[in-house]
Amino acid sequence: MKLKHILTLIPLLAACAAPTPAGPRALTVMTHDSFAVTDSALEEFESANNATVQILKSGDAGGMLNTALLNKESPLADVIYGVDNTLLSRALDNDLFERYDSPALAALPAELKLDSENRALPVDYGDVCLNYDKAYFADKGLPPPANLAELTRPEYKSLLVVEDPATSSTGLAFMLATWAAFGDDGFTKFWADLRANDVKVVADWETAYYTEFSGSSGKGPRPLVVSYASSPPAEVVYASAPLDDAPTASITGAKSCFRQIEFVGIVKGTKNRGLAEAWVDFMLSKTFQEDMPLNMFVYPALPSAQLPDAFVKYSGQVESPIILDATTIAERREALIETWTEIVVK
Repeated sequence: MKLKHILTLIPLLAACAAPTPAGPRALTVMTHDSFAVTDSALEEFESANNATVQILKSGDAGGMLNTALLNKESPLADVIYGVDNTLLSRALDNDLFERYDSPALAALPAELKLDSENRALPVDYGDVCLNYDKAYFADKGLPPPANLAELTRPEYKSLLVVEDPATSSTGLAFMLATWAAFGDDGFTKFWADLRANDVKVVADWETAYYTEFSGSSGKGPRPLVVSYASSPPAEVVYASAPLDDAPTASITGAKSCFRQIEFVGIVKGTKNRGLAEAWVDFMLSKTFQEDMPLNMFVYPALPSAQLPDAFVKYSGQVESPIILDATTIAERREALIETWTEIVVK
């Protein structure tokens, strides 16, 4: 072959040998419907990791976990966020997550770390409480109930909407709070009395808050709803016109609220282990932790994360939340749901 032909081929061979630039890696994150993150924070993660993130919203946390377990052999996602302490044992007993000893764990409080094997890592916490529509009670000249026991009084008939504990983690947390407050015998009596007082049951938090509740974000007739002590700030932040005060408030007296902790876990068998680890680290980073309060209205697990002023100002201050250990929840959850269903639904 002549030299000039060889010289002509060299650039062509080099071009063929050059690696094709790799495109963004895809990561699927399954979440409950309340998940939210600002575009800038998400784009920061995608840019830093050459990734595209698909957020797969899958209903309330209870429904999300059911979906994940039904598809365990062919997972729909690489990471799952939103399993809480009321459902944690179901996820762990079914071997849903892989262990990940994230470096970020060192900065998190010990009381939030409920899985000693680090398959589920704490991301945030909040207090499930009764919320009420201030204007309704002011207009009626009726004081809101001061605690759980008062909900069964005749003056509060047809005023409360709750979530089904079989499908909703919020409803499950509230049901557990009533059991912790009243004990076995008091639990059955309380719910029988509440049913007689025309409690409304819906499948999930979104339906309860946005469809049945009469607060400014809701469109329904009921001025009492099971939500969160940190729900009132959302009414101010997302109001169509500036507000001087939140139109809703929380009932936060002793033994009225349940401390809920939410976790993130890497799905067992993921083909994107490295990228999944990076996502978990991102959720525990200061960027994401400070992004959460005004997006999901929960408290960050990272103690050094700064809280926005509006979040602090309008959140209810819970005196002494009900805290149940994971073993107790695991032992009692299914039996309590069955008893609750017999009393309230059937």
